[in-house]
Amino acid sequence: MGTFSELSAVTLARSLPRAGWRSDHGKAVARQARQKILSFLSLLTASTTNMAVPDSVASLVPIAAGTGGLLGSVICKRCNEEQVTHAIRSEPVCQYVSRLLFFSSTHTDLPRTCFSQYITTKAIKRMETYRVRGSSAKAPRKLLLPLSFGPSSACLLYILDQHLQGQYDRMNRAAYHLFVVHINANVNASDREQSSVLLEKYKARFPRHTFSSLGLEDALLLDDIDWKALNTPKPAFGDSETPGRERLRGLIGLMPSATSRADLVTTLLARLLVDVARRGGCESILFGDSTTRLAEKTLTETAKGRGFSLPWQVSDGMSPYGIGFNYPLRDLLKKELVEFSSLAIPPLTDLIIYQNSSSYISASSKSTTIDDLMAQYFESVEENYPSIVANVVRTSSKLKQPTTDDTIACGLCGLPVTEGTEGIFGWGGDQNSHSRLTEQNGHTNILCYGCSRSING
Repeated sequence: MGTFSELSAVTLARSLPRAGWRSDHGKAVARQARQKILSFLSLLTASTTNMAVPDSVASLVPIAAGTGGLLGSVICKRCNEEQVTHAIRSEPVCQYVSRLLFFSSTHTDLPRTCFSQYITTKAIKRMETYRVRGSSAKAPRKLLLPLSFGPSSACLLYILDQHLQGQYDRMNRAAYHLFVVHINANVNASDREQSSVLLEKYKARFPRHTFSSLGLEDALLLDDIDWKALNTPKPAFGDSETPGRERLRGLIGLMPSATSRADLVTTLLARLLVDVARRGGCESILFGDSTTRLAEKTLTETAKGRGFSLPWQVSDGMSPYGIGFNYPLRDLLKKELVEFSSLAIPPLTDLIIYQNSSSYISASSKSTTIDDLMAQYFESVEENYPSIVANVVRTSSKLKQPTTDDTIACGLCGLPVTEGTEGIFGWGGDQNSHSRLTEQNGHTNILCYGCSRSING
């Protein structure tokens, strides 16, 4: 229920069709509907300004978000018709329920509004590489989309689903197919059950796509990870004596700090995604990382000693694994995607697991990770200074991929390491690769500096 003080009779009336209804009949229908709504709202206003209004009416006029509550006082600069309800960075724009909803509750071809149009356009522009060109009958490309149940990956799936539907409607074919994969990092049975229930909701909402779910413990069976470097033998396939989740819990518990444990989980997750993409014949992986997330990753990976990997971790292109990495949401802030998730039709809010705010994280707590601190920092920065977040990503995207000549793959993360620079001792404070030793104390396992630091603390 909403109160009538939150509504504007004039704003609601303006939501009815204008330019799209040119016929005399259309104008008459719009005029009659507008008059009826104005009369209804005026009657309620005369009764009480705080009277409760049904949700069906309250939802027609969204409350201003990010505009200082100036509902109905500023006109959207993009359409020059509707009042401002949302903000794109520093630009106030509108977002209204589709005008067609006043006349047909079953109409599915809903027109986009300024805020939604901005979000979808930014994402789709990043998918130009995969568009259908000409009348060639090429088989659709297969792309893997990791689904974390967060707002970013949920919005990406929703946007691409609508994009594919538009291609089917126009050409009766699609440029690509989505293989949606959820990797469950939870080790508790109850959390796994909740994730399974939520994944079924996604399957029902997006039946066009192929879904798959794996546990993070499946990464323990990968052959291209140097398990000796982690001081643990490679688990035998089908080992029933020690369940996979228990082995995963034990491996993570060996790490010396909270940051090391979080880094190991992230690394295993990335390696498993690449393996699933290879086995599934996927050309690329479409990560749902927003501008905010990429900015967090830029500083986080640099602080961990893995800054050399940024050209692959924040930029579109081919990764060292032979699988393309793409970030269609790289031009959108996290807060914009959170707002968009509630404006989708129907809303995505019941499909999303929202993380607790990082505003109250204590930097002195032993359980606080570098990832937590960076998330806390950029969460506060994007609220008032979104250009700073965008500049971090824009600057890091200018980094060029290093040549992979004379490199060896890190035994854990799999990224290329220049010979003589592997491990903590390989650096030795000297950044001249010719002066570094390739072996220390008989240890021949190859790890990059970041992975060495995570394992050894």
